[in-house]
Formats: sequence, structure tokens, C-alpha cells
Amino acid sequence: MARISGVDIPNNKRVVIALTYIYGIGNSQSEKILVNSKIDVNLKVKDLDEEQLTRIRSEISKLKVEGDLRRETAMNIKRLMEIGSYRGIRHRKSLPVRGQSSKQNARTRKGVKKTVANKKK
Repeated sequence: MARISGVDIPNNKRVVIALTYIYGIGNSQSEKILVNSKIDVNLKVKDLDEEQLTRIRSEISKLKVEGDLRRETAMNIKRLMEIGSYRGIRHRKSLPVRGQSSKQNARTRKGVKKTVANKKK
């Protein structure tokens, strides 16, 4: 397994797909990295030589990925919560942040349904 940005990328996959295992790199970003480093998109990771890997590493080092990106995202959310913005309050209450309905759905964000006892008439 090749190790890039602290992540082991799988050997048996195409390079363009394997790079998406790194947090912060998607398909389009992966293709741009390979074009800039002049590597064939259809090449498999096990067929890469050390010189090609160093070119990929140098291209990725220009981007904010993995720990730095995770830290920045966490700090942005923490900042929103501290200033008390609407989005920050939604984060604090574990509710959908981007305007989705939360009456019937939003189970992914809210978690397992908690039954609330109601008063009899």
C-alpha cells in the first residue's frame, strides 16, 4: 500500500479512485492532481513508481487535506456555536443546519427516536 498524507491508499484500485480515500480529495480534485503531475488516470496504484508517488505527494502538499482540513472545519463550527448564530444553535441542538424540515424526518441528524410521554385528558 502506498502512503500519502498519512493515509494508506489501496493498491488494487485506479489512482484516480484511490486518491479519494484522502479526506478533502474528491473525484474532480483527484483528476486535477493527476493531470498536474502528468500521470495516467487509468493507472493502478501498484503500477506507480516512487518518482510518480513523489509528484503526487508534492501536488497534494499544496492542498489543505486530512488533519488540517478537519481541524479547520471543527473550528468553523465551534465559532458559529460561540457567536450564537442560527447555524451555530442548530449545530448545538443536533438539528439539520441547512433548512431541512425536522418535523417528520431528520433522523440521521437527530438520532434514534425518543418517545415523549403525553398527558391524558
